[in-house]
Amino acid sequence: MSANKVKHPVTGKFEHNVHFLREELAVDKSFDLIDHEIVHGGKRMVLFLVDGFAKDQALTQIQRELLRIKPEELEENALDHLIKSQIPYVEISTSDDLDEVVDEVLSGPAALVVEGVQKVILLDTREYPVRGPEEPTTEQVIRGAKDGFVETLVMNAALIRRRVRDRSLRVEYVKVGRRSKSDLAMIYLADIADEAIIEKMRIGLGKIDTDGLPMGDKTIEEFIFGHHYNPYPLVRYSERPDVTATHLLEGHIVIIVDGSPSVMIAPTTFWHHLQHAEEYRQKPVVGAALRGVRFLAVWASIFLLPLWYLLATNETLIPADLSFVGAEDEGTIPLIYQFLIAEAGIEMLRMAAIHTPQALSTALGLVAALLIGEVAIQVGLFSPEVVLYLAVAAVGTFATPSYELSLANRLIRVVLLISTAFFNLGGYVIGLTLWLLLLIRIDVIGTPYMWPFIPFNARALRDVLFRAPMPLKNRRPASIHPQDPDR
Repeated sequence: MSANKVKHPVTGKFEHNVHFLREELAVDKSFDLIDHEIVHGGKRMVLFLVDGFAKDQALTQIQRELLRIKPEELEENALDHLIKSQIPYVEISTSDDLDEVVDEVLSGPAALVVEGVQKVILLDTREYPVRGPEEPTTEQVIRGAKDGFVETLVMNAALIRRRVRDRSLRVEYVKVGRRSKSDLAMIYLADIADEAIIEKMRIGLGKIDTDGLPMGDKTIEEFIFGHHYNPYPLVRYSERPDVTATHLLEGHIVIIVDGSPSVMIAPTTFWHHLQHAEEYRQKPVVGAALRGVRFLAVWASIFLLPLWYLLATNETLIPADLSFVGAEDEGTIPLIYQFLIAEAGIEMLRMAAIHTPQALSTALGLVAALLIGEVAIQVGLFSPEVVLYLAVAAVGTFATPSYELSLANRLIRVVLLISTAFFNLGGYVIGLTLWLLLLIRIDVIGTPYMWPFIPFNARALRDVLFRAPMPLKNRRPASIHPQDPDR
């Protein structure tokens, strides 16, 4: 860092440096901030650290080594002797900027101020509270790895490196947030990922100007990708290291935010959100069948209710072979209101399930089944067909691999229902057309959202619709412009 950019440089005045750090860190006002005064080799030293981040064993060993210093060893080149010979630690650096030292201490590393030395020694001895890398509940598989990302940036990067040991793997560190100083990492394979996309992501991260990242990776997505009024996810979230590694090898870019157990994968298309690791843990034929059923469930979650409502309210549109379609007993209120009330009820149940303690979740399910499945029909609030088709649509929603995509599809389903109720067949067709135009117009950093359907690519579309054997998947997705298109 050049001297003209340093507002508060480290000086040769030991008392000035210590006083500045104590004032800025407000050591006397925060019980978890420690300034430990020590004397080694005839020189005064002060160790600044956050108690909750300190790795006690490492700091204790460092102080044992400092006890062995003789005064004559620090007479010349004290800084070089300390960092190269005396302090037995790998993650060690220096800084001549006191403001940078304050930010580093608040991030976790310890700072050692030494009398007569015009740089502060930074020791990355932080140890965040962390849980084990358990399998994520939202991306479970029958066969396969059972580890998942945690809330610690370094461990998540290690889980990826364990699977991708390529020398071109890059893990770029970025700090975002004026107050939070949140740690981020942008990960990619330098000889596969498109340089233009990497640069756009890098510039986007550099332009983020906010106090902090209270919502972690979601805040990053909104800053970089925009489309704030578009319900569809523009990045894929994953808590599985194996899924993330697969996308890296395809040429995608991964962003990890410290404190978040999920990573962001970009750029992605609509079809990336319909993939699931379970399909690749089975034989190709079985995987293709699973994918077909999954697609059927997703389309049912969007189109089944509006289509049934259209047929139920227009009997002339029902073919003779489907004469059973329709509502024999429409209930006491119009069908459209039944659907809207039921949709709101399903959403309430979802929210209640999130906030309900696990011990009471079974009881909540029983209450919901009784109220919606039995009592609501008996009192005439819902017709049996409404409950049936709503249940099928709900199952399709939960079968969608991406949680963000399932919420967007649910919103589109409600919009299609309303447009069909107001404008009949024309409303259904117009709503469907506007939905397609919405998806077609989405562009994620130069990647068309509906590729390979639009623009059309027959080979890539075949891989989307069918789970091809891995020996045949010898081409990377052309939509993300990989430098090396062959696997």
